[in-house]
Amino acid sequence: MTATYETQRAALAEVVAIPVTPFSEDGTIDRDTHRALLRRLLDGGVRTLTPNGNTGEFYALTPEERQLVTELTIQEAGDRAAVLVGVGHDVPTAVASARHARALGARMVMVHQPVHPYVSEGGWLDYHRAVAESVPELGVVPYIRNPRLPGARLAELADVCPNVIGVKYAVPDAARFAAFARDAGLERFVWVAGLAEPYAPSYFSAGATGFTSGLVNVAPSLSLNMIEALRSGDYPAAMKVWEQIRRFEELRAADASANNVTVVKEALASLGLCRREVRPPSRELSESERSEVAAIAAGWPL
Repeated sequence: MTATYETQRAALAEVVAIPVTPFSEDGTIDRDTHRALLRRLLDGGVRTLTPNGNTGEFYALTPEERQLVTELTIQEAGDRAAVLVGVGHDVPTAVASARHARALGARMVMVHQPVHPYVSEGGWLDYHRAVAESVPELGVVPYIRNPRLPGARLAELADVCPNVIGVKYAVPDAARFAAFARDAGLERFVWVAGLAEPYAPSYFSAGATGFTSGLVNVAPSLSLNMIEALRSGDYPAAMKVWEQIRRFEELRAADASANNVTVVKEALASLGLCRREVRPPSRELSESERSEVAAIAAGWPL
């Protein structure tokens, strides 16, 4: 393992923030607000950013917009944070996005779960191998949401692509995660709990050392408090944070996470930090839902 990869691995054992993508009144990306939200995360202590994650509405952005989001994030992060750029779609698009990220100075990419309706185990390996081999200098992090994928396949991928250094694991089953990580190699990869704060305590108990977060856009201190508690093994303290955020995350997870992004943007809108608009197939909240989200956010330390 090279020193470069060690630096990248350390950046994954953190709160891996997934910034929102704010839109202007005309529907385009609001560059100034985007920068301001990124600075708020950095000033709040966040040290790892994922542009073009799901909370950033990755699948609703055009290729040009995804490039813009990457550029804005890398420029704003500077040397204050590591940047883990989300890439995906067809193989040529994912490869082009990874190379664009490399050209801008990013040192890691996260490969979104393939959304093709027919995904074989061997095809999953080939897809990720094509991306990883196109940017051998970068750390590569598969985003795993498929409960049927065995850990042995990830080990095979890393055998041929040593730059596959971490995993964003987002199957909502802590026992399955524990088995998968051990089948793939618990110490071989950095394990990032990809279902954010609600699952972080159970996944940390099974070997995760970082977790992703959309909530961190709203209240960075809560996310950072949780990871510090988990690092020290203080699970009662971590669960106190869990209780503080429980209803917020329940609203995000309802109806198969239909309002996952919307709830985060609504909280930010209630604080005057960005507009609430999201793109289809997401939708804005009802008035009653808006009021509940605003009340939750108002009660948090910001």
